[in-house]
Amino acid sequence: MPIVVRIDVELARRKMSVGEFAERVGLTPANVAVLKNGRAKAVRFSTLEAMCRVLDCQPGDLLEYVDDEGEER
Repeated sequence: MPIVVRIDVELARRKMSVGEFAERVGLTPANVAVLKNGRAKAVRFSTLEAMCRVLDCQPGDLLEYVDDEGEER
């Protein structure tokens, strides 16, 4: 998948647990796991905003586009 979610990197930088992050953002730990593992099909802007507020970061710190070489377009 060309979009890579980097929540785990930002959590590690802040020494924040998934449970604490989930509580502060207003998500369940299971939904944070879905995001972290790249299984989410969509993210609401309000959720992205809350994640950025809690982690004091920009959306680009959490999401990265990685070109899949060899994939037909």
